[in-house]
Amino acid sequence: MAKLLVDCGNCGPDFQAIRRMASSHFRASVIQTHGLDDTVEALRTRKVDLVTINRKLDRDYTDGLEILAKIKADAEFSEIPVMLVTNYEEHQQSAVELGGVLGFGKLTLEDEVTRELLEPYLAEKVIEKAE
Repeated sequence: MAKLLVDCGNCGPDFQAIRRMASSHFRASVIQTHGLDDTVEALRTRKVDLVTINRKLDRDYTDGLEILAKIKADAEFSEIPVMLVTNYEEHQQSAVELGGVLGFGKLTLEDEVTRELLEPYLAEKVIEKAE
């Protein structure tokens, strides 16, 4: 079964780049959201494997760390992994301190290290059968 990544707050071209990268390396679908409300709606109505949030949301420049904190503070969603999309190490560290997992920057989107960061959440688990 395909994994689902919800990408919040990226502009169209950046969303498409993340979608292409994720779907070309993993059996994953990527949907776009634009803020807290539609992201929470996606989390309530779908089985989401990973959320990525832009550091500054494209539509209204909301701080992505605020969205991450609200998602992680909600007991219904607190176990869903959330990554911040930013090139700045200090913001990545803040995201981890708020309960997120280490994310990536747009400048490293095609790097092997980014695929390795996504793999635990988007790679299909292989179930070994006993013989």
